[in-house]
Amino acid sequence: MKLAIIGDFRKENATHVATNEAINHSLTQIGASLDVEWVHTATIPTRLAQFADAFLIAPGSPYADMASALSVIRYARENGIPTFGTCGGFQHIVIEYARNALGLTDADHAESNPYASRLVVTPLTCSLVGQRLDVAVRPGSLAHTLTGPRLTENYYCNFGLNPDYQDALDRSGLRIAATSDDGEVRILELAGHPFFMGTLFVPQASSTAAHPHPLVTGFLRAALRQRHR
Repeated sequence: MKLAIIGDFRKENATHVATNEAINHSLTQIGASLDVEWVHTATIPTRLAQFADAFLIAPGSPYADMASALSVIRYARENGIPTFGTCGGFQHIVIEYARNALGLTDADHAESNPYASRLVVTPLTCSLVGQRLDVAVRPGSLAHTLTGPRLTENYYCNFGLNPDYQDALDRSGLRIAATSDDGEVRILELAGHPFFMGTLFVPQASSTAAHPHPLVTGFLRAALRQRHR
């Protein structure tokens, strides 16, 4: 089984190092192994069939090749391939879904294209870089099944979902699974998919060998189940 981490790896990026460590923590807990490969967004193959069994869309945007990252997210969403996006990954899940599921073809990101006609990812009311904050997880969501009602998580971002599109995403199936205490979206998940989730925070950063993060573990378990099917 192969897990492709879509992102432009930098060893000085603490969230990238934490991603590798968190995967190992969860695999040890599960008692499984898999082939893990970082794939730079500028080197994503044009033919995605059988490229990987699961995708982790890494933090650390803007990506070198946004279009290629979006093509992976779309392929995974439409083909039932387990996918987990954190921080920048969350933001690009929003953009892909808005463009290709909601038909908002001009949907864009304020970081990479601040003058775009339709910004679905915009600056947060306050920067969350370096903050550790509470998250309220909605009952009935997959995230709630994995984590329970409350989380305290690490953030590295300045951008999030534009609130103007929050209801449209939720109604169409990319559901709000968790919010901050003031109502801003922190987790989105796709109804009816084996595992398709985005978190604005970086759960990898709070994983330890003694306590692997339940969202990372849940993602890898889903990937293994899907592979067996």
